[in-house]
Amino acid sequence: MDRRFAICGASTIGPDIVRLVVEAPRVAAHAQPGQFVIVRVNDHGERIPLTICDSDPEAGTITLVVQAVGSTTTQLNVMTIGEHLADVLGPLGTPTGIDRFGACVVVAGGVGTAIVLPVARALTRAGNRVTAIVGARNEDHLILLNEMRDATNEVIITTDDGSAGRHGLVTDALGTLLAEGDVDYVFTAGPIPMMQAVAGTTRDKRILTVASLNPLMVDGTGMCGGCRVTVGGESKFACIDGPDFDAHAVDFITLSKRNTAYLEFESCRFDEATEAIDA
Repeated sequence: MDRRFAICGASTIGPDIVRLVVEAPRVAAHAQPGQFVIVRVNDHGERIPLTICDSDPEAGTITLVVQAVGSTTTQLNVMTIGEHLADVLGPLGTPTGIDRFGACVVVAGGVGTAIVLPVARALTRAGNRVTAIVGARNEDHLILLNEMRDATNEVIITTDDGSAGRHGLVTDALGTLLAEGDVDYVFTAGPIPMMQAVAGTTRDKRILTVASLNPLMVDGTGMCGGCRVTVGGESKFACIDGPDFDAHAVDFITLSKRNTAYLEFESCRFDEATEAIDA
């Protein structure tokens, strides 16, 4: 495991959203699309999972996208070049299954774009025609659009308030694509209600649909059981069995309840961390 995890790139790409480039040669050498790392800011910090948005084996770096929602992510958002992370464990999780499916649609919501991007790149390299649907609350929250355009054949933008792209939801755009022609494969990552809606949109057409889940997680190796999800009526661990699962088999209702169990606590920690940084 790498012992020096220096921040060698840091930039703000959206409201409370940063892109960090981290020295992690061993992780970069083995990372595949869909995998993640477990990060600690300092020796006394909590462990949080972050998707590997990009990796550069030659430079020995990985790219992480972080949205400030709690204490640790708020600390990550203010880290600067030259600072170090205490731990970066990975790559973890089962890589996304990449094949030559044909016509593919990747659907991203908010910071889920960072999860979808490496998968879109891999699907394109495998010879697929890839259309990306990227949605957000408003124009300010759209991230990584240029990178997504480079990675795919077409990018469709939707915003809840109509400030950029089409006014509406990602599922509106997805429904239009399904009505216009054949779609062979759909990959989605983002808010749970969005992924559930995507699965509902493709279910009747029996289109292979994969969702990248981001449940509560601590150790990332299947020991704690915190990332337990119900798929096809069976318990799975997102850290080792996933994070990708058949979206039509995921129990999104239970997943949502588990993921929101600590929202009040997380909000309090976010406020505390913000006050400490501003002090």
